[in-house]
Amino acid sequence: MKPLVDCRLYAFVDTAWLHGRAPEVVAQQLCDGGADLIQLRAKKSTPGEIRRMAEAILPVTRGANVGLVINDYPDIAREVGAELCHLGQEDFFDAGHVQCSEIRSQKPEVRIGLSTHSLEQAKRALAAGADYLAIGPVYATGTKPTAKPVTLEYVRRAAANVNIPWFAIGGVNLENLGDVLAAGARRVCVVSAILNAPDVAQACAEFRRRLE
Repeated sequence: MKPLVDCRLYAFVDTAWLHGRAPEVVAQQLCDGGADLIQLRAKKSTPGEIRRMAEAILPVTRGANVGLVINDYPDIAREVGAELCHLGQEDFFDAGHVQCSEIRSQKPEVRIGLSTHSLEQAKRALAAGADYLAIGPVYATGTKPTAKPVTLEYVRRAAANVNIPWFAIGGVNLENLGDVLAAGARRVCVVSAILNAPDVAQACAEFRRRLE
């Protein structure tokens, strides 16, 4: 995969939005559309099911030089050979972790991304040694309906204070992407606006075009 600093479009294979489609088929469409990273997020699946999905997706992402991110499960990321793992505040700090080195594996290293919802959380994640941050949710989103939007103000503060790769996430679509970029974002995570599009690869490509 390309260096994180060069990644712009972070897409998802989210089982809540697959609507019966095979994860590896959607992953191929995302790769065809120009995604730099793809996260496998399967909140209602068992670890065994997630492992099998990851094993089916990994040859697709590897073939396209795209990084695969496993949500919530560092052990699965290590076992299948995924390049990255993403953890929420509750999965990292609330679980008692202080440094990403505690869960980051070696040979090859699994890189760790952390969700943040405020500048204070971002600073704590930076001190913990995260490889990238998710900044959001910027807008209200059906992906996490109970999460309070952090608004573009946090995006502006992240642009001024976060010195590692970070991605704006949460309700980002083609209509508001310009505002997100104007606030200082250079990288975005997109879930439903791509997965619910009639043509996943085409939607992905349009985000890619706007980001570049």
